[in-house]
Amino acid sequence: MIQRYFYFSLFLIFFSLSGFAQEKTISLKGDWQFQIDRNDEGIQQKWFNKNLSDKIHLPGSMAEFLKGDKITLKTKWTGSIYDSSFYFRPSLEKYRQPGNIHIPFWLTPARHYVGAAWYQKEVNVPENWKGKRIVLHLERAHIETRVWINDKEVGMQNSLVAPHDYDLTNFLTPGKQRISIRIDNSIKKINVGPDSHSVTDHTQGNWNGIIGDIALQSSELVYFDDVQVYPDLKNRKAIVKISVANNSLNTFKGTIEIAAKSFNSMTSDVAKEVSSKFLVEKMSKNTIMLELSFGKGMLTWDEFHPALYNLKVKLDSKAIQTEKTVSFGMREFKIQGNHFMINGVPVVLRGTVHNCEFPLTGYPATTVEEWEVTFKKIKSYGLNHVRFHSWCPPEEAFIAADKVGLYLQPEGPSWPNHGPKIGLGQPVDKFLYEETERMVKDYGNYASFTMLSAGNEPAGNQVKYLNEFVDFWKTKDSRRVYTGMSVGGSWPVVPNAEYLVRGGVRGLKWDKTLETVSDFSAEIQKFQVPFVAHEIGQYCVFPNFDEIQKYTGVYRAKNFEMFRQDLADHHMGDQAKDFLNASGKLQVLCYKNEIEKILRTPDYGGFQMLGLQDFPGQGTALVGVLDAFFQEKGYVTAKEFSRFCNSTVPLAKIEKFVYSNNETFKADIALFHSADVPLKNTIVSWTIKDEKGNMVASGNFDAKTYENGNGLPVGNLSYSLNQMKEAGKYNLEVKVDGTDFVNDWDFWVYPEVKTEMVPSIYYTTILDEKAKAVLDKGEKVFLNVAGKVVKGKEVAMNFLPVFWNTSWFKMRPPHVTGMLIQDKSAAFKNFPTDYYSDLQWWDIQNKAQVMTLEDFPANFRPLIQPIDTWFMNRRLALVFEAQVGKGKIIVSSANLGPEVQNKLASKQLFYSLQNYMNSDNFNPKNKVSFEVIQDIMVSPSKEVFNTYTKDSPDELKPNSNQNKVK
Repeated sequence: MIQRYFYFSLFLIFFSLSGFAQEKTISLKGDWQFQIDRNDEGIQQKWFNKNLSDKIHLPGSMAEFLKGDKITLKTKWTGSIYDSSFYFRPSLEKYRQPGNIHIPFWLTPARHYVGAAWYQKEVNVPENWKGKRIVLHLERAHIETRVWINDKEVGMQNSLVAPHDYDLTNFLTPGKQRISIRIDNSIKKINVGPDSHSVTDHTQGNWNGIIGDIALQSSELVYFDDVQVYPDLKNRKAIVKISVANNSLNTFKGTIEIAAKSFNSMTSDVAKEVSSKFLVEKMSKNTIMLELSFGKGMLTWDEFHPALYNLKVKLDSKAIQTEKTVSFGMREFKIQGNHFMINGVPVVLRGTVHNCEFPLTGYPATTVEEWEVTFKKIKSYGLNHVRFHSWCPPEEAFIAADKVGLYLQPEGPSWPNHGPKIGLGQPVDKFLYEETERMVKDYGNYASFTMLSAGNEPAGNQVKYLNEFVDFWKTKDSRRVYTGMSVGGSWPVVPNAEYLVRGGVRGLKWDKTLETVSDFSAEIQKFQVPFVAHEIGQYCVFPNFDEIQKYTGVYRAKNFEMFRQDLADHHMGDQAKDFLNASGKLQVLCYKNEIEKILRTPDYGGFQMLGLQDFPGQGTALVGVLDAFFQEKGYVTAKEFSRFCNSTVPLAKIEKFVYSNNETFKADIALFHSADVPLKNTIVSWTIKDEKGNMVASGNFDAKTYENGNGLPVGNLSYSLNQMKEAGKYNLEVKVDGTDFVNDWDFWVYPEVKTEMVPSIYYTTILDEKAKAVLDKGEKVFLNVAGKVVKGKEVAMNFLPVFWNTSWFKMRPPHVTGMLIQDKSAAFKNFPTDYYSDLQWWDIQNKAQVMTLEDFPANFRPLIQPIDTWFMNRRLALVFEAQVGKGKIIVSSANLGPEVQNKLASKQLFYSLQNYMNSDNFNPKNKVSFEVIQDIMVSPSKEVFNTYTKDSPDELKPNSNQNKVK
């Protein structure tokens, strides 16, 4: 009888424990009651005691379910607008009309609302939760939450980086209970800056809602408050710091056990289990440090082998059994001199900036799968690092990065400029400490969390504040490295920063010549810590209007729609795809050259692109080779990009790219290598091929070992070009034999040509009566108007494309994003070219005047067409051909003529155009009057950019009432 009773009691205990295990979490995902609190009266009127009038689904945002206001010109955005000309330009009047509002500054959400809103749900608390600790878990609520249980307020939380967790133990009892949550997304006393990517409409948008996991969680009253793992690779161990809270009225006496096992590697490893007796007094906390030892099979984590462990922590006594699982990697991310070190091996960071672009939802992804897709795409482009500009992603991003193998730099959610400032005692000062502490507590065990910055480009008493910030974190947690904030080159240096993310040592000096010999050595010598180039690139590309159809979620690409229609209004709608591809090829060329310049600079710590993907805000900054969906645009693939951006990259130091055939082509070959092991006994080989792929020359260098480093010398090559009798494009390819690492460079060779004028062509620099007479007789004219253009004089063209975008900088030059070239025309028979401006175009294109063709026929297409900024879409020309009267003419605003002898490409193009004019192929299809062409040198453009105001409209100013610190 006693035995039967014992087994029956055991069954009841098992049944009870099983029931509890099944119900320890109650998901709150689903429909919630909802109501907008426009007048902020809900607290006073006790909305927590009434049934709300509307419904919404969580997780989600208000905009996602069309809650809020339609977009108007009076919508009060969260974000600075620096080009307010949209509100005044007559040509954009139609986009300011109700029902046809097209905001050019950023993507347009389906609805917009800033203020308080209430969310309410009834839940049934199980009877067996009595005596348990109960927590309301809200992952990614935006921004401030206040919680009521029935008619009792629980509290308020404000975090942009971590879940809002409310302890409801003293508020919930078994049975039906009402949870009311008031969410306020307005910028209040704590102001991180209206342009911070954590809150701004420039990126994710200032949404209202909860987008991650929402649940009631029950646990024992004695529970793990925190578990942090501190790897020690040298001694093959990890120190595990465990904090246990005891909310019960009894002292806890029991044991803590820890054990770790690898879970994502082909090779398995298990750390020896460790246990210790443990005591926590009632209503208090206690912390214990345990040592986890690993054997010879210990697995380490890095970008190449991202091995991870699961740590199981168990708390055990006669009354209580509870456990927690923590994922971690055995890695050490340190600094040695001016190098980053991963597990004792030097590593160079090749990164992009993630700006919180989520064009379908308008809020960050909260699934590991979504982040894995993004991170794998980033890694496929040869990158190993991601900086999160003035925001911190959800936990799922860290989990995904751990699995994929990326080094992350999340930031405090602040851009304390354009309103708030740091170091002046404003609330943001304390908030950044609180937020980064929350980040480290919640995400500090993830191996990918290797770097931390307080935010982006601050104002205020920044050096003192950031010195103290860095010192605080260096002392508190050595698992990662710390800098002040990510800044441009004009910001003061923070002396205590362990590394620098800084501008000023970046870019291409293509205003004088093109070469791949120079590096940044002189500029970084003064820095004794690792230097990471801040936001390199920012080379613009023309919009991809096919992208518009992708916006099927919360956002619409009204900016793209406006640009597309404006392009059509300027009679070039059919050229959009060509503009995209031509500007895209130049963009890739620029990224290639800037990245290679960094990779050949000894001791350069790394770079952060801005960005691999487009930035949808700040006037629409189309700087990525991927769109805002992290998808390819069609003009470069990951395989092509990773030739010059990878863990190993062959490099060539070449003094110029255009040659006469009486010269010798020379190149010094080097390597960039940043891998987990050296390249041992490695042969580097090279080939030179013509445009048809025929081998011209080849060779290789003696085998040797290459350790990690930038610009490692390999050898040099030279090849006489005297066998190349015709103008041609050639390609130097350098390969690391036995690997997939290969890179290449095009160069051009021209034979010696004479540029005397052909007698049948009248060359002139003035469209005078003689030129008119020649045309009237049915003869040919070459008109060189370089330096004489009036209609288009305001349009600045450099070889480098638009930086960031012209709107954000109020039409700061340059205004052109490359050129579209009619490469199939016989005009280029003796001047090999693709449809885009490549390196041989530099001495022709750079700083040349362009002509505006606003009075030309709608279907007129020049031979060489500069691509204007998409904010203006002016029809431009560098070289065009036309029928004038009975004659034919070529007009060039590039300096092409018999007097140009010291520029090989200009000389060769002029030669090719002359031969074309002297052939039967010279038959321009468009007729243009003599007066219309003459007007290019006489009358200014009818359509010019006007800022209209030197400031933004009052309600949009960065320091307007909506953004002032109160």
